[in-house]
Amino acid sequence: MRKMILSAVLVCCVTLFAAPVFAGEPVKTLPGDITLVQAQAILKAALEKAVAIKIPMNIAIVDAGGNLKAFYRQEDAFLGSIDISIKKAITARYFNMTTRTLGAASVPGQPLYGIEASNNGLILFAGGVPLVDKNNVVIGAIGVSGGTVDEDESVAMAGAAVIK
Repeated sequence: MRKMILSAVLVCCVTLFAAPVFAGEPVKTLPGDITLVQAQAILKAALEKAVAIKIPMNIAIVDAGGNLKAFYRQEDAFLGSIDISIKKAITARYFNMTTRTLGAASVPGQPLYGIEASNNGLILFAGGVPLVDKNNVVIGAIGVSGGTVDEDESVAMAGAAVIK
C-alpha cells in the first residue's frame, strides 16, 4: 500500500513539474500589446506627417505597459524633446487619454491639479495619444515632440490613425 501511495505521489509530482517543459515556450508578449510591426507602421505614418509639415520631430511609441517599444529622431530634432516625446507617450498610456485632455484637467482649480509630479514626471501638453486598435483595445501610446503642441499632436494623430 505504501508503495502505491509513493508511486501515485511521484506520478503527480512529475506531472506537475514536468508539464511546463512539455508545453513549449511560454508566451512572452501579452495579448493586446502592440507588436513591432504595428509600431513600425505607426512610426512610418507619423514620420510622413512630420516630413509633410517640415518640422523635425522625436517620435516615441510605448507598449501597453508604458515601456518604450520604438523611437525615431529626425535629423535636427531638438535633443531636449527626446525625453518629452517619451514622457508624452507614457502619460497618454498611463491615463488612457490624450495629454491635451489630461492637461486640461490638471490646471489650477481642476480636480487633477498637480498630477504632473506623479509617476516620475508626466507631460501635460498636447502630443501624447493612446493607440487604440480595431477591437477598441488600448495597445500602447505615441508621443511626439519637436514642434508646437498642435504640430506635435497632429503628427501623433497621423500615427495613431494607422491602427484604427
